Amino acid sequence: MLLAIDCGNTNTVFSIWDGSEFIATWRTATDWKRTADQYYVWLSTLMKLQGIEADITDVIVSSTVPRVVFNLRVLADRYFNTRPYVVGKPECALPVDVRVDAGTAVGPDRLVNTVAGYDLYGGDLIVVDFGTATTFDVVAADGAYVGGVIAPGVNLSLEALHNAAAALPHIDISQPAQVVGTNTVTCMQSGVFWGYIGLVREICARIKAERGRDMRVISTGGLAPLFQQAEALFDEYQDELTMHGLTVIHKYNKELATQ
Repeated sequence: MLLAIDCGNTNTVFSIWDGSEFIATWRTATDWKRTADQYYVWLSTLMKLQGIEADITDVIVSSTVPRVVFNLRVLADRYFNTRPYVVGKPECALPVDVRVDAGTAVGPDRLVNTVAGYDLYGGDLIVVDFGTATTFDVVAADGAYVGGVIAPGVNLSLEALHNAAAALPHIDISQPAQVVGTNTVTCMQSGVFWGYIGLVREICARIKAERGRDMRVISTGGLAPLFQQAEALFDEYQDELTMHGLTVIHKYNKELATQ
């Protein structure tokens, strides 16, 4: 069985893949100080509580937080007796090309989303991921990652408003009943909600115009359905896009190892 780990700036997701489906998924706050022993105690306790008996033989990691990788490597080695594949490292091959400026380090999560998008939908894609940052990844016709766009994440923007302006409260994002707010909360909700609707639509339109072709727009991340309800921004929504990409990359590397 495969333990797939997606470590983002805010949360880290652990999923167990049995070869045909994910049998369990758990989420924890990302903390580079958490040790391998702490990871294992947390993970094994959750497995026991849910009655899951998984013989984990392989581990693959995608991490946007470099300092976390060491302890995840130790976790794989000490408790699962395996050397993990780490996306972005030389020993972890990708089934797609990366065509960006020389010397550019592309976030592992963006590479994984590219692989997943191409595997599920083919090429000529824009993958929009609503995470700590809102990212737009451009997938060429042959599946190559050819660049993208990074914008502040939705919750990051809300937090910035709250922190920078003493009179503005902390709020949750939701679709306001009307565009013009009649109190501070609805004014903020309208600005962020409709602002991001416009941001996604305009950036996708400009990417398509620059590439000179029609492209499918795939979304992932927890807030994507909220924005899709208001406007037809995306052609597809895939909640487990990153995790699917990790299984594809793992399979590709295992096949290479047997050649």
